[in-house]
Amino acid sequence: MYIEIVTTPNSTLKETGFGSSQACDSVMQSLLYSNHNAIVSVCVNAADLDAVIARKPDLILAVVKYILLESGQQLWLSDYFDSHGGNYTGSKRNVLSYDSNKVSAKKMVASKGIDTAEFFVTIPGEYKNEQELPLPFPLFIKPTDAANGNGVDVNSLVYDFEHFKEKVKNLYNEYAQPVLVEEYLEGKEFTVSIIEDHEKLIVAAIEIIPPEEGGLRILGAKVKTGNTEILQVIADPTVLLKVTDIAERSFHALGVRDFGRIDIKMNNHGKCHFIEANLVPGMKKGSSYFPQAYAMNNSLDYNEVVQHMIQGGTTRRVN
Repeated sequence: MYIEIVTTPNSTLKETGFGSSQACDSVMQSLLYSNHNAIVSVCVNAADLDAVIARKPDLILAVVKYILLESGQQLWLSDYFDSHGGNYTGSKRNVLSYDSNKVSAKKMVASKGIDTAEFFVTIPGEYKNEQELPLPFPLFIKPTDAANGNGVDVNSLVYDFEHFKEKVKNLYNEYAQPVLVEEYLEGKEFTVSIIEDHEKLIVAAIEIIPPEEGGLRILGAKVKTGNTEILQVIADPTVLLKVTDIAERSFHALGVRDFGRIDIKMNNHGKCHFIEANLVPGMKKGSSYFPQAYAMNNSLDYNEVVQHMIQGGTTRRVN
């Protein structure tokens, strides 16, 4: 099968998809190992995508959500390939919007009866004092659409109105968008890799333990960039069942196609809550959560993960 791995220079993107050129090369090598004909196509505009379509690949592995054009507009790969007859992996644009917008994802899963942290969205100056806030302290504050832990640090957890105002202002100034404010969940943090292969879900869940800083364990950009978090399998079968159940239900509730990663956190009573969905997950060999979850659970190695990820697209091509 002839497969094109379509990416774009992503160092300046908020959402980097599968990752750097190194991650794309690892995916390509896995496809070659599985006897596919595979190349990486770095695209920066519609003309580049036209060239991809002209080469008539059997499958396009879309490893970013969009191309950022010189005009500042986003050219979404799913929209483009849907309108030009390209057979591509991953979810369609309407579903990928849940990856980009944490608020819409939380609303959708909540509408399906799935627990998520209580939240509200705000801008600087909207609330004049603590009494006006919709939720009590402590609160956790983060961007509505940033990935890779961007905008999240030890100052994201606030206990009083002055720190609340400061963090909201800083995030609003940096991202120029309303800010997401959640009730703080004090329990353990998990991520669940899911691949849909012939209507069967292949699921692998792990626990993420950030390093302690100032008495807190916050999984932010600094931790993710430095790879200082600890990943471990979930030894307690009851916890594993809770985590995988809410992840699978969230995957279906959002209408995810082919693959995705669901982040989950517990409160201090052991109740699991949906946090967010990553629908173009990182694929850096040896460190990205998505392939690592399968490796740590001894279910799939990296090459097998890639092979299963393309099965949905392979089936659609056959049909």
